[in-house]
Amino acid sequence: MRKTCPWPANDPLMVAYHDREWGVPLYDDRKLFEFLILEGMQAGLSWRCVLHKRENFRKAFDGFDPEKVARYKSAKISRLMRNEGIIRNRLKIEAARANARAFLDIQSKEKSFSRYIWQFTGGRPIQNRWKSLKNLPATSPESDAMSQALKEKRFRFVGSTICYAHMQATGMVNDHLVTCFRHSIIEKIPRN
Repeated sequence: MRKTCPWPANDPLMVAYHDREWGVPLYDDRKLFEFLILEGMQAGLSWRCVLHKRENFRKAFDGFDPEKVARYKSAKISRLMRNEGIIRNRLKIEAARANARAFLDIQSKEKSFSRYIWQFTGGRPIQNRWKSLKNLPATSPESDAMSQALKEKRFRFVGSTICYAHMQATGMVNDHLVTCFRHSIIEKIPRN
């Protein structure tokens, strides 16, 4: 039997996410935007809750097209607040719109959100070697710097813990336990 990180437990969707997505380096701007919004939605909740609503979020937020999300008017925000398939928190929904605008601003100035966000790890994944979940940090100096920089660019729901979760999800850090079969797979993925 293969060894894996224990956090997905027996939830098939969490297992699939762990085995296929979590920790894989992402360089696609749209996917990075999606994870930034989803991580913000997770604030105060579990990733399991967000993951089980992910497809609903994709439909409700126009496939996480930042140009569309940036143009949301109050009527769209009100419709999202009535959508039982997503997390209906007005501050988080309004933050998604604000973050789309800030995201587009970075894209226009930097030509790539990916290039901008990956600067916080020097353009390459940080390869951690944790032996237990209790060793995994909630933040890091890199997530602190990312959080501060994003807040300065008017992003919302981007505290250091959210930024660290974003880094884990998008492969900026490899936080699979060294005993997990995915650790060595992720470690060998060539940098973009």
